[in-house]
Amino acid sequence: MAKARTHQPIDFEKSMSELESVVEQLERGELPLEESLRAFERGVALTRTCQSALSDAEQKVEQLLKRPGQEDSVVPFSNSPAEADDSDADH
Repeated sequence: MAKARTHQPIDFEKSMSELESVVEQLERGELPLEESLRAFERGVALTRTCQSALSDAEQKVEQLLKRPGQEDSVVPFSNSPAEADDSDADH
């Protein structure tokens, strides 16, 4: 019988750390084929977990940056203060 899955928060840092360890193991090339395949499969799962956590975080940031009264508009997020200064100069 399958276990019911509960929605638990993703520990992004823990997943990334484990993924880095898996990548290091695979890069060394010292694992037998079957272990390499299991490690690769685990790496794929960890990558998906991390991508999901990043997507969730991005959605939260977008929600936080929405301007009140403008449901369809999201405040642009700049990468650096210089970019923010440039965009302010246009207004």
